[in-house]
Amino acid sequence: MSLFAPTVHRLSDIYGADVDTQALRYARLAATFKATYGAQPDFIARAPGRVNIIGEHIDYCGFPVFPMAIAPDTLVAARANGSDHIRVSNTDSAKYPPRDFSVADMFEIDPTKHEWSNYFKCGYRGVLDHVSRQGGKGFDALIDGTVPAGGGLSSSAAFVCATQLAVQRIDGYDLTQAQLASAAARAERHVGVNAGGMDQAVSIMGQQDSALFIEFYPSLKAIPVKLPEAGPPFAFVIANTMVVSDKHVTAPTNYNLRVVETRIGALMLAKHLGIAERAACVGADPLTFKVVMDEYFVMSNVGSSNGQEVQGWVTRLEAMLSETDKLFGTHPQGYTRGEMAAALGVTTTELSAKIHEDQFPVRADRFKLLQRAQHAFSEALRVVKFRGICEQARETAGQGLGNLMNESQDSCRDLFECSCPELDEICDIARKAGSLGSRLTGAGWGGCSVHLVPADKVADVKQALADKYYAAHLPDLTAGQLSEVLFATKPGRGACYYVA
Repeated sequence: MSLFAPTVHRLSDIYGADVDTQALRYARLAATFKATYGAQPDFIARAPGRVNIIGEHIDYCGFPVFPMAIAPDTLVAARANGSDHIRVSNTDSAKYPPRDFSVADMFEIDPTKHEWSNYFKCGYRGVLDHVSRQGGKGFDALIDGTVPAGGGLSSSAAFVCATQLAVQRIDGYDLTQAQLASAAARAERHVGVNAGGMDQAVSIMGQQDSALFIEFYPSLKAIPVKLPEAGPPFAFVIANTMVVSDKHVTAPTNYNLRVVETRIGALMLAKHLGIAERAACVGADPLTFKVVMDEYFVMSNVGSSNGQEVQGWVTRLEAMLSETDKLFGTHPQGYTRGEMAAALGVTTTELSAKIHEDQFPVRADRFKLLQRAQHAFSEALRVVKFRGICEQARETAGQGLGNLMNESQDSCRDLFECSCPELDEICDIARKAGSLGSRLTGAGWGGCSVHLVPADKVADVKQALADKYYAAHLPDLTAGQLSEVLFATKPGRGACYYVA
């Protein structure tokens, strides 16, 4: 795996298929840049969206995930302008109007305003904050994106990561891929989204023909894992519900609330296990389920020092599921703030400070700690089992992988409550048409689904979804629009620079 974001000179090195269409797109981007700013761009920074094959809502719990980069992406054409201003435009100017900022303006991000350029500012700040600088060079930028916003394919991370690549090249920095991914995850928090790091890591580090087994604790690590070769081979069908889930708007009751529920759960689990006062738990901010699990087993020989052996993971995660049921099973309807504070021996004000509610506000009468913890530990268990099946590389692996994906969807729907009727409907249609495994991908509450499909069943699954879902719910979609929301893909390349 490359240490730094590479520079490529041929679009065929980025896109495995449809290169001619991409060549027209890049040419239009360069022509629009010249018409807007009076000169050709120096380079184009590119970062892809991603689909998470399995491992939903557990990256911010510290657990590994199993995503892959996809072809839809964000492009940032850029050129230094020799001033202290940054001018940013979008090829969809009607929806995203041009903005002009001074360098000082780039550090002012108001998360209460739903403004598209805030994500550009996040990318800018991500690099400059990482190198502890308060100012950079002025430049002109033109954005073009094909990752659907709010679709669960991580359009925001692709935008922030592509911007970071542009900023560091303009300003003369060369952060490693791991540094860029970590900086992007931190930067996106400026818009009030408590990102766990998966989206940014796979957008930066994605590899052609491989998914990534990504670990976050104790440090970011991405291990390429090839899918088993089968006859016929596997493909992934992506189907967008077209139900838009905007994390910025719904975060207090959806995304950020789930983050907070898992982190309060980790605090209470550590106390239940008698390890809350250990240095690893006291020093963790935030404390996550992964830190708690590792500390609980620190004196045992279960698993390896780096936690990679599948059986070690399985043993520890099953033990944590058992302890979770013992602790939270007495409150199946959830906890009030007062009950959680009392269990931790703190005031509700102190509890709010522990979960950084000033930065990530949440709204809930009850916090469903049992269900969230059950999902987090069982989903992590499914991820490591998925990797184990891939590494066995048996031709009969497909159904085992599919079963894990189906179980993941059930858990997301019933325990984490992040599915929606449209996602459930799409998964049911796809399975009946030949999908081995179907589940939501991304934050959920709408957005996209992912389906593991034998290559000879791809056409059947797509046709069933076109006929039974899209024709019923979205009858006015053109053939071109349908191809953008329903398509087959394989693991693609991560972030890079393109210089013709």
